[in-house]
Amino acid sequence: MEQNLESNIRQLLANQNCAVLATSENGRPYTSLIAFAASDDLRRLLFVTARATRKFSNLRQQPQVSLLLDNRKNCGEDFRDAMAVTVLGVAGEVPDAEQAERMNLFLERHPLLQEFAASPSCALLEVKVQRYILVSRFQNVMELVFES
Repeated sequence: MEQNLESNIRQLLANQNCAVLATSENGRPYTSLIAFAASDDLRRLLFVTARATRKFSNLRQQPQVSLLLDNRKNCGEDFRDAMAVTVLGVAGEVPDAEQAERMNLFLERHPLLQEFAASPSCALLEVKVQRYILVSRFQNVMELVFES
């Protein structure tokens, strides 16, 4: 069961280029669409954002985040086949010593974002994943939890 869980999570992460990032702004949820890349061990999700964005400001105030990605096609099959994964974790800027390696991972996935990612006004962020919650058929729920 756990192997199937990890396989389904890996498949969703590999097949989707974007996720919805939920941050908190004064106690209220705020969502943003982001391009992301996942580490091989599934423990980190990387994304780039401009420092002048609301999401960046929110993350500096409250680093706990949630991300959602799914495989829906907006058709009737979704009620049978759709899967969604919620990712819970803590976001922050990637430390200087790890910038080059992590940026390479992000740009391997999103080469078209190279100019944007290289801008001095942007930051490379990582979500340290604490938990994946996979939902299939709108009611089958499985969790993959990482120790802190």
